[in-house]
Amino acid sequence: MRPEEICNVLTHGEIEVVGRIAASSNQALFVEVTLDGVTVPACHKTELGERPLWDFPEGLWKREVAAYRVAQYMGLDLVPETVIRRDGPFGPGSLQRWIESDTGDHYFTLRENEALGPWFQELAAFDVVANNTDRKSGHIIWDGERCWAIDQGLCFGADEKLRTVIWDFAGEQLSSTVVTSLRKLGKIPDQTVDELLDIDEIAAIRLRSRELLAHGNLPFPDEEGDWPPYPWPLI
Repeated sequence: MRPEEICNVLTHGEIEVVGRIAASSNQALFVEVTLDGVTVPACHKTELGERPLWDFPEGLWKREVAAYRVAQYMGLDLVPETVIRRDGPFGPGSLQRWIESDTGDHYFTLRENEALGPWFQELAAFDVVANNTDRKSGHIIWDGERCWAIDQGLCFGADEKLRTVIWDFAGEQLSSTVVTSLRKLGKIPDQTVDELLDIDEIAAIRLRSRELLAHGNLPFPDEEGDWPPYPWPLI
């Protein structure tokens, strides 16, 4: 199925809850979404199931949707199809296409694969402009053919707080693909994410993209900053 077809099923299909995802910290649900005889398995994150955080407002699921939209606007194929569902069985939330991963691989097991280097650099650049505060190794999964980035709920805060395990590419010159995506993102229109993020957060996306583009290289971790540059746990 094409991405737009998957998004159509997720947006308009009937949601059937199969069970809770045991490892999730915010009661994410495994669901099946069916429309016109087509079923798409998905991860459903709801506002009702979220634990309050002091540094993020309620509605972390909105940031999951924003991550997909921003990555798509950048022209980077990083995040599985993710949509808004305000009519879910437990109230408003996000639906993200479920990625089956049976190998147990994550960033630390995949980073030595040179063929994946360009994809990881794209994700590292995305995490900078998204100000990802929680890029754990386990948030990169392998579907048997390619990588996907999941769990983007703690992104897009206006205050700088980048925390990631993907520092192996620090100092590398930005690829032409990343440069093109940053030039586009510097002009992202409000309507792309204005129902999901605050105006100062949208402005921060544009500013970070321009700063990263001007620097020309991926940043190094700030070991002396106010916040540790690594998430915990690492996986």
